[in-house]
Amino acid sequence: MHHQWLLLAACFWVIFMFMVASKFITLTFKDPDGYSAKQEFLFLTTVPEVGKLPEEKHFPEELQPTGKMLPDSRLDQPLIYLERLELIRNVCRDEALKNLSHTVVSKFVLDRIFVCDKHQILFCQTPKVGNTQWKKVLIVLNGAFPSIEEIPENVVHDHEKNGLPRLSSFSKAGIQKRLKTYFKFFIVRDPFERLISAFKDKFVHNPRFEPWYRHEIAPGIIKKYRRNRTETRGIQFEDFVRYLGDPNHRWLDIQFGDHIIHWVTYAELCAPCEIKYSVIGHHETLEEDAPYILREAGIDHLVSYPTIPPGITVYNRTKVEHYFLGISKRDIRRLYARFKGDFKLFGYQKPDFLLN
Repeated sequence: MHHQWLLLAACFWVIFMFMVASKFITLTFKDPDGYSAKQEFLFLTTVPEVGKLPEEKHFPEELQPTGKMLPDSRLDQPLIYLERLELIRNVCRDEALKNLSHTVVSKFVLDRIFVCDKHQILFCQTPKVGNTQWKKVLIVLNGAFPSIEEIPENVVHDHEKNGLPRLSSFSKAGIQKRLKTYFKFFIVRDPFERLISAFKDKFVHNPRFEPWYRHEIAPGIIKKYRRNRTETRGIQFEDFVRYLGDPNHRWLDIQFGDHIIHWVTYAELCAPCEIKYSVIGHHETLEEDAPYILREAGIDHLVSYPTIPPGITVYNRTKVEHYFLGISKRDIRRLYARFKGDFKLFGYQKPDFLLN
């Protein structure tokens, strides 16, 4: 009888231990978030904290905990975007660069930001950095056209017809709400290469539908900044550089109005120290950045970024050297002094090969 009681007690003990173990297993491996505390710890130690993330965005999907170590390539990509945001925050805190990095969120800035209410997206336009394609993406998302291929080229920049409202068109409360809660992004490229692109597009190729660049703006720059008064050629890159590097450039900017958006700084266009952007894309890495932005904005299943021609986004040092050939070091240094904020904010290397 005594042996039977011992056997029964042993059975009860085994069953009790099994129930406890089952409960423990359930608690450990089936928590409501779908991953264990151990996995969560692994995740938190795998991804270093890079500053404070924008409140409205969660971690990128690639960084969601999976319970196993992520391969380096999948870890690196989202970290790049976090590091870009952290760099901006650090540069914005640099008192020595305050005049070059901070701006007022004026109507000029709000006019640059296009709105997609349907998908809660804000896109700040930085001309000469592949913006036409992003505008096409938003036009399709807003429902004005069913696909990118069906948007007529002359409609993309026609703000009466393209169905792209600007942030400036909303009430003060509406602006604040959208700035606080929407996904916000813009694209940058090497600041000097962007200036070359602006000069070529507006003054060399000069589209027929924009005659004022050649017939009004160019003569204004030549009159004020050409060294050799007997020189009768059209505007040269040297004239353009001297205008941009002049600390008193603003009196001409006022005359030129909104046309200056093609060459003013990114800081003046998009106010990255005042507005907390979700992602900053780089033209030089657009092949990776465009799909990442679409994914982060939650629209990758709805639209694709148009195919990027091979080599178009690669930084071309030879071209930059060619354009600045013969321009005085003094003028180049003054130009860099104006755009230094952009170089620092977005991690572009100082062009010492031009300055020294």
